[in-house]
Amino acid sequence: YMDETEISNVHWREYLYWLSRVFGTDYPEVYKKALPDTLVWRDRLAYNEPYVELYLRHPAYQNYPVVGVNWLQASDFCAWRTDRVNERILIRESVLRENPAQVNEDNFNTDAYFAGQYEGLVRNPLNDFNPNNDTRKVRMEDGILLPRYRLPTEAEWEYAALGLIGGTVFENVNERKI
Repeated sequence: YMDETEISNVHWREYLYWLSRVFGTDYPEVYKKALPDTLVWRDRLAYNEPYVELYLRHPAYQNYPVVGVNWLQASDFCAWRTDRVNERILIRESVLRENPAQVNEDNFNTDAYFAGQYEGLVRNPLNDFNPNNDTRKVRMEDGILLPRYRLPTEAEWEYAALGLIGGTVFENVNERKI
């Protein structure tokens, strides 16, 4: 599956806000590493200074796609998005409690949760049907949590760019519709 639209400036600003709130005091380099390169708008023969200064933060551009993000930043965003979505699912399922005071290492991480290293606000662990244990943590095979968000491979990107919607029968491409 792929998102229907690009990640917009408002989504990236939400990511930056979370990084500054959680890591800003003790690890400001985490926030600075996530800032997009706004100088991508600079061109020798063009006047793009309003874009350089306003594109990321101005409300008029909040639904425009974020630009100036490299592959590592996009991968970090995918990991952050996976953790936030799975945290929200566990809160919705009453497994975790809401923790608005997350700071530094005290934030939800899906991999740490699976490894049993997350010491957050656990509300109700699941009942374990093993007679030796009373409760257990949520596992991936329970079907509650979502798999990792990731960037598409080059082949997946090219296939999605073809736009073969409506031209397939049981995953066989019969014709090349636009």
